[in-house]
Amino acid sequence: MEFTFLLFIVLGINMQEIELNEKVIKTSYKKKYISNKKKRFYKLFIPAIQNVHEELMQKYTQTYNDINNSINLENINLLKKEYKVKTDAELLMALKPHPKSITLAQAAMESGWGTSRFFAEANNVFGMWCSNKNQPKIAAEEKRDGERTIWLRKFETIEDSIKEYYKLLATAKAYKEFRELKMQTNDPYKLVKRLDKYSEIGEQYGEELTKVIRYNNLTKYDK
Repeated sequence: MEFTFLLFIVLGINMQEIELNEKVIKTSYKKKYISNKKKRFYKLFIPAIQNVHEELMQKYTQTYNDINNSINLENINLLKKEYKVKTDAELLMALKPHPKSITLAQAAMESGWGTSRFFAEANNVFGMWCSNKNQPKIAAEEKRDGERTIWLRKFETIEDSIKEYYKLLATAKAYKEFRELKMQTNDPYKLVKRLDKYSEIGEQYGEELTKVIRYNNLTKYDK
């Protein structure tokens, strides 16, 4: 070590400059890695999210018109059973898709920008648990409370995962306030505050989603 240090002195090499250059190289590599990871994420997820969102928006618009014109009542009743609601207002709340920026932000957080094992092995973008033993599933590496195995859904495609995610937010009691608010506003920064029950970190979850949306300018996909 002393010989190396003396050699650097003889050659006129500054140790501090070497350390600084190493930090610059590491920082540059890290930025490039993150940039490539995000590019891959957007390439995979934006088309899928746009397809699902457009499909849901068409269903919402059609149902809205059917309700206002009192037509296709049989289809409306079938949708009410599917979404487990009783009134027309509840059905429209369930069907209306929330902004794509929120979906992208949650996909990024829940899948580690498309790098999680659940996504790689099961197309499970949002970390959705499996509640039906007959559904395709994958086991989590860690057990719940050190004992119980946690099973997560396994999907055929990314779009299937996204559709099930929208269905979850459209039907679960935990997101009733979220559904009510999205009928009043499309502002993602207001809506994410109603997703505190999606994660164990509670209110902080909405704050983290806000950061992801703002830092990555995800609202541009809502236009």
